[in-house]
Amino acid sequence: MEISRTKIIATVGPSCSTLEIVQSLVDQGVNCFRVNLSHGTAEDKQSYFDLIKSTRLPSGSRPAILADLAGPKIRVSGLESDYELNEGDIVTISNEKMGKNVIPVSKGVKFQKVDEGAQILINDGRIALEVVKHVSNSTLECQTIVAGAVENRKGVNFPGVALDVPSLTEQDEQDLELALKNGADWIALSFVRSPHDYDLVRSRVRDLGFAVPIMAKIEKWDAVQNLDGIIDAFDAVMVARGDLGVELPLERVPLIQKEVIDKATQAGKPVIIATQILDSMTDRPIPTRAEVSDIANAILDGADALMVTGETAMGKFPEKVVQVLTRVIEETEAAINYQDSYIARGKKHLNTAQAISHAACSVAYDQDIKILITMTHSGSTARMVSRYRPASRIIAMTPIEEISRQLSIVWGITSIVIKEYNSSSEIQDVANAVLSREEILKEGEKYVITGGVPVGVPGTTNYLSVFKFA
Repeated sequence: MEISRTKIIATVGPSCSTLEIVQSLVDQGVNCFRVNLSHGTAEDKQSYFDLIKSTRLPSGSRPAILADLAGPKIRVSGLESDYELNEGDIVTISNEKMGKNVIPVSKGVKFQKVDEGAQILINDGRIALEVVKHVSNSTLECQTIVAGAVENRKGVNFPGVALDVPSLTEQDEQDLELALKNGADWIALSFVRSPHDYDLVRSRVRDLGFAVPIMAKIEKWDAVQNLDGIIDAFDAVMVARGDLGVELPLERVPLIQKEVIDKATQAGKPVIIATQILDSMTDRPIPTRAEVSDIANAILDGADALMVTGETAMGKFPEKVVQVLTRVIEETEAAINYQDSYIARGKKHLNTAQAISHAACSVAYDQDIKILITMTHSGSTARMVSRYRPASRIIAMTPIEEISRQLSIVWGITSIVIKEYNSSSEIQDVANAVLSREEILKEGEKYVITGGVPVGVPGTTNYLSVFKFA
């Protein structure tokens, strides 16, 4: 059976809140589940973690969990009833004032600087206001440009307004602890603005006694401006096209998506594409042609994973959504000649680990070897091999279950948990045992293997061999 290289992440929610449905999604190819920590009570969130941990992959282990922190999302907060705005209406946006002609928003945010003509967008831009007066750090006077009914809890975006907001809210602190104690394998941080946001979250994660990798969601103009530093600092990135398409002109989003994919893969960091992947399937059982083209282009550009949100969390057809994704991935990847498209990226200034990983891909390419094994304790060897997008199937063998799950969202990697081994002399026997058990190779076929010596020291990729399976 051909293994898909591009991974699928699905969001749990009311539409997939039973073990039967979630297990069905796993069986159809979901590699990881996202828990959206923006919504629900602590009990609701706990139930989703428990549900995911109850499902099983064919290997017998559970799927990976991506815990998505809400971040400093600014929302309409405290509105007693829907507020109908007409074009030209003057209205006040404030986080301290209440009353007539006031739309209250989340507390704790300061409006530091307002560009001329700056707009405020409510509910993903369905309602638009223009700032006419910067009253104070907590209050803006605005004129309605695009009319509509303002509803409580809808998101509010402030392109053109410099905001002072915390990277982690009090709710995020609570959710982070809940997620880590319930087995989250990845933490996604919303509304990242700079590389320094990583240090703050990493410090909190360490204080709680964990070492879970952290993913930056690219959804603000500040993040686009600081893209290189963010990719360098964080362990992975996600293009969150919903808020990004509100913060920036829509026509810029596809080009930013391509730029993020290119820079992240060059850096060897996983990159996930999210939001409105199959939005029409929230209410209907078939996708639009544009959605299928969008998915195919993300695959062709080299995204590690595609993430569906409301389609599985709230939609009517969660299983059909994953079926469509799986079919498009299979069809698109089948059309790619990975042997011909393999490019020797980044040959200059490689450190030892990068050079060995690159050499492993080159050896597999030159000898037309179908299986490339990485022996890894931290996951770095496997991620570096994936960076070069080889034609060979990448099998990551690790004795650490958490690392195996973390690698499940990385392009091209099939992760297998093995027993602990203590020396390089055991590597061939360990690999042969797995290849035999999984019936991956026929006797006499070659495989490339790479890893680190001494065994168990992270970041020491320095070992490369070619063996015949026997």
